[in-house]
This record gives sequence, structure tokens and C-alpha cells, in this order.
Amino acid sequence: MPSPKHNIRPRTWYQKFRDAFRGVRSGTRGQSSFQVHLIVAAATIAAAAYLRCTLVEWSILLLCIGGVLTAEMFNSALEHFAKVIDKEHNPHLGEALDTASAAVLFASLGAALVGAIIFASRVIETWH
Repeated sequence: MPSPKHNIRPRTWYQKFRDAFRGVRSGTRGQSSFQVHLIVAAATIAAAAYLRCTLVEWSILLLCIGGVLTAEMFNSALEHFAKVIDKEHNPHLGEALDTASAAVLFASLGAALVGAIIFASRVIETWH
């Protein structure tokens, strides 16, 4: 027996972007660590402009910023999901959330190292 056809229309691009921006609000609301990442991102952009980074350096820095913010969004999504699954203490969910936090930590440390390398090389280059 064939399955009944649903009259579900594909979402428009407007709807997709609206949902994505709603996700940004949901993922950042009440997340103090996300605000810290945004402040560090702004400082990184200011430093890159001040040190006159090259196009490649800008690209690398922006990829690092995007990676950290993306990791933070996934972490927030998992936190929301965990609250729906089980409101009580669940060691398995705790491990999953800790692992997601570790992903943000690794992304942040990697981005910080990349930034330090790029900025140190720019500072050394301007001194010589």
C-alpha cells in the first residue's frame, strides 16, 4: 500500500533564514560564554585591521572565529536538547554535554594559537 502524499510545501529561502536567525537568538540567549566569544572576535578583528593583516591572514582568522562560534552554537543546541530529554541528572547526558564543551574548548584554543601566530608574525614584521 503506497504511503499517503503529504501536501507539505518546501520552505522558502525567507523561511529558512528566518528560522536560522531565530536559532541565533535561541543559541545566544543567556549564554555568557557566547558573549565572551563575540568580544574576543571583535578584538581579533580590530587587531587584524590595526596590524594590516593580509587577505590570507584575514581569511584564516575569520575561519577560526566562525569555527569557534559554530562550536558554541552546537554546544548550546545540545544543552537545549538535553533539557528536553531529561530534566533530572543523567550521567550519560552529562558526558555528552561535557564532550560538547570540550569541542568548544579545542576550537577556542586552536583559534587562539592561530591568532597568536598571525599577530606575532605581524608585530615582528612591523618592527623590522
